[in-house]
Amino acid sequence: MALTTPARPRVSTAPERRRPSSTAARRRLAKTAVMVGLILGAVFAAGPVLWMLSSSFKSNTQIFELPPRLITDTFSFDAYVSIFTNPETVRFFINSYVVAGAVTVLTLLVAIQAAYAFSRFEFRGKRIVNVIIVSVQAVPPITLLIPYFGLMVGLGLYNTYPGLIFTYMVFTLPYAIIMMTGYFNTLPKELDEAVRVDGAGSFTALWRVLVPISIPGIVSVGIYTFMIAWNEFLFALTLTRTIDMRTVPIGIQLLMGQHSYEWNQIMAMSILGSIPVLVLFLFFQRFFISGLTAGSVKS
Repeated sequence: MALTTPARPRVSTAPERRRPSSTAARRRLAKTAVMVGLILGAVFAAGPVLWMLSSSFKSNTQIFELPPRLITDTFSFDAYVSIFTNPETVRFFINSYVVAGAVTVLTLLVAIQAAYAFSRFEFRGKRIVNVIIVSVQAVPPITLLIPYFGLMVGLGLYNTYPGLIFTYMVFTLPYAIIMMTGYFNTLPKELDEAVRVDGAGSFTALWRVLVPISIPGIVSVGIYTFMIAWNEFLFALTLTRTIDMRTVPIGIQLLMGQHSYEWNQIMAMSILGSIPVLVLFLFFQRFFISGLTAGSVKS
């Protein structure tokens, strides 16, 4: 009787297919969700701006046509022509540039020197003054509207450039001082001491040494200050009376008439009013981001 050996199981030589791990799948799902969220956020943020830009090249009838179209067959520059040929609207832009520029320069001059004093010196009442500066930031501006109106009228600054400039500086200075103090705290004090050893004073140390290497912080504070002064509406409306003293935000509001709205001109003026801040941010973006980051950390 012949003996038979049991058959051996065949061993497959083909490489085994590995199933993707659950961790890798979750990571891909998370990345996809993040990308979808970013795209939706970008559409949500850019949609109104694109519609505003498109509407500025339409007539008022085309803006309300159904179905709405982002891109029309014909573009009209009538809204921009009306703005640039109207002396009143041109005056709005001049006023905004004068006020915002003056507020930015004066705020930086005061904030740099005040921040240097807070960062480098110890004096009586330093903590109290710091508390006051921070407290001013917590006060809602609307609560100061009536007192400032009475103050400007009493000082003879109502409907003037100085009235707007000094009022805006009250709201821009505290933030500027806080940010510049934090930035100066990141700079070593040995720089000041080296200048004093050479026989120079604190004024020279500030403007010849610290200010040139503090450009990122100064730029970030300057852009923030310019944005606040350029976009402010409430005090510009209350503290001015005549057309020749109105700023861009008030000019946009004045295009809303009693019986009709000039929507295309409103959109065009909004686009033109956004350009200065956008250009400043794009041109100084590198300094702006590094200035905010350095100024928020104390070494």
